[in-house]
Amino acid sequence: MADGLSHELRFPPQKDCRQFSTHEYSENFTDVHSRGHHPLASKVTSILSTSYADTDIKDALEILDKQGLENTPVTRRQLRYDIQKEVIESNGQIIEEFGHVAEQLKNIGVTIKSLNKECNELKNHIFTAYNETSSVLEEASVLLDQKNQVEVKELLLRAFNDHFFISDDDISVLTSNATTVNDEFFVIFSRAKKIQKDCEILLGTENQRLGLEIMEQISKNIENAFQKLYRWIQREFRYLNLENPQITSSIRRALRVLAERPSLFQSSLDFFADARESTLSDSFYSALSGTSVTGERDPSIVKPIELAAHDPLRYVGDMLAWTHSTTVSEREALEVLFISDGIEIAKSIQAGRQSEPWNQIYDDHGDGCKFDGIKALNQLVDRDFNGVARILRQRIGQLIHSHEETIIAYKIVNLLNFYRVTFSKLLDHSSALVSSLSTLEESAMGQFKILIRDHVANLQADSQVAPANFGAPEFLYDGLKQLTAIMKTYETSFAPIESREVDFQPILDDAFDPFMGRCEELAKDLQVPIDSIFYTNCLLAAKKTLSLFDFTKQRLAMIQKKIDLNVTSLAEYQYSYLRNLSGLDSILQDISSIPESENDLREVLPVLESLKPNSIEKASKTLDDFLTSALIDAREKLCFLQDSSLVREITEEAVEKFCVDFEQLEQKLVAIDESVYYDTSVVNAKPLRTIFPRTTNEIRVLLS
Repeated sequence: MADGLSHELRFPPQKDCRQFSTHEYSENFTDVHSRGHHPLASKVTSILSTSYADTDIKDALEILDKQGLENTPVTRRQLRYDIQKEVIESNGQIIEEFGHVAEQLKNIGVTIKSLNKECNELKNHIFTAYNETSSVLEEASVLLDQKNQVEVKELLLRAFNDHFFISDDDISVLTSNATTVNDEFFVIFSRAKKIQKDCEILLGTENQRLGLEIMEQISKNIENAFQKLYRWIQREFRYLNLENPQITSSIRRALRVLAERPSLFQSSLDFFADARESTLSDSFYSALSGTSVTGERDPSIVKPIELAAHDPLRYVGDMLAWTHSTTVSEREALEVLFISDGIEIAKSIQAGRQSEPWNQIYDDHGDGCKFDGIKALNQLVDRDFNGVARILRQRIGQLIHSHEETIIAYKIVNLLNFYRVTFSKLLDHSSALVSSLSTLEESAMGQFKILIRDHVANLQADSQVAPANFGAPEFLYDGLKQLTAIMKTYETSFAPIESREVDFQPILDDAFDPFMGRCEELAKDLQVPIDSIFYTNCLLAAKKTLSLFDFTKQRLAMIQKKIDLNVTSLAEYQYSYLRNLSGLDSILQDISSIPESENDLREVLPVLESLKPNSIEKASKTLDDFLTSALIDAREKLCFLQDSSLVREITEEAVEKFCVDFEQLEQKLVAIDESVYYDTSVVNAKPLRTIFPRTTNEIRVLLS
């Protein structure tokens, strides 16, 4: 059609109609339009007014392209008819197809009618069956409801039985001695305890009969379980390796549970303590002798303790060391139970007191005691060593009373004190083992004091004299040597630092004072100044010994006071010696009584013989002779004093006092000369200072 239009309008044949725009068509048909109205022109105008961008036009053109038509006049003339023919043929095919569809719909309608008929018949049958079975269905519904109720009751009953009742097999595990105590036992026991507690809910209902019956039965089973547990623990303790008493987890768990019955729990501990006491006593006997109680050789004991019986200190030390080592091991083995499980045991005991109110323990104030794990542990360990403590008391007591060496006796005292303090920290001050050691310590201290007193008594019985050099006597050196050994031993003890000096005073009273008292008695039999020299030497020896230790300060202060008194006495003796040997003693005595006033001086001078020129001249010559060797002679008097510094100190003090007196003499002589010089009644009097020219400075130089 497009090709036909282009031919009639003389379009270039080589161009397709689709390549021309509306503008080109308008230019070509201007002349035609100008000629007047024509049908073809109207049609072309109509066509040209239509945009080729219209969707319908585009679709129509695409369909024409697909037809494969040739642009011929015939084709252009027949195009319309061909298209109408195709449309008619297509409509015919559609009608034919719809005919088939109508046939199928007719068949479907027949089928639906048949189905409707059958459905109606089924409805009739169902209605008839419903009418016939309605009564049965109602009865079945009632039965189903009843069944559901029965099932619910069955579930409740089963749950009740499962919760509140224990099977016969479980009861057998819980109470029968033929079965062992294992995890299953504790699971069932816990369940029984829970049932017993839950029975309180049943007792809160109106009908309490069921709760009472269940409570009675379950309580009986629980009590039987406690009895079984008690017997099982006793068997386990009986066959437990008591040489290495590591309590297994099952025994610990059993004891925690048994603690709910305090009486059974305490009986179990008593049984264990008795078994351990017997075993530890046998072990101690084996350690002592190297053989068992039956006399068989113990290969594990390489060196029995009794081999050191010849050495008392080592013998006692080995026995106490074995006891301490075994006590530590015993405590470590048992503290797993009382420390790790102490809280659980305390809770169980507290709960058990409610079930055994007749067995409650009360303190002095009437209040129930709380379980103390550490205290219970210490008490059990202490009971385990009751047998060992008896053997220790017997053997150490015999050794204490059979030994007569003072130093060894005190070392044993100190050793017992050391272990008493150690065991007090490990166990308790009130434990039997600590009490035994305290008794032994007191006994050893008593024996030590007896030996000291015997030694002092023997000393007093012997006739003692001061040595030729008037130094400390031999018995004092022996006593100080003994005291030094005692103090060295005491220094290593556990005595508190703040009370060491006070605690050691009784030892000094017994082991030191008697020797010093004997020295003082010997000094009284000596002449002056040897008595003071001898006693000072004894005091110096004692001071040297005591000054080595810091817990003898009070006694050192007392000794120093006595030394000072003797030094003062010796200084007075030296002073008197200087006055007498210098020939000035009578003059110094006379001038001390001369009054200060000049008139009184004139009255006294004629009476005093020592102040006359002849006496003064004689005294001056004596003084000159004395001064040549005065200092050497004075020191020679103290030659037996063993402290050269004291000799120098004493001599210097005496010389100083002598110089002070000489200075007073010098002043008096000057005063006398002045008094005589102004006295006109005295003629040709010679000045005393001319006769006695020595000055104080000269004396100080010569005696220094």
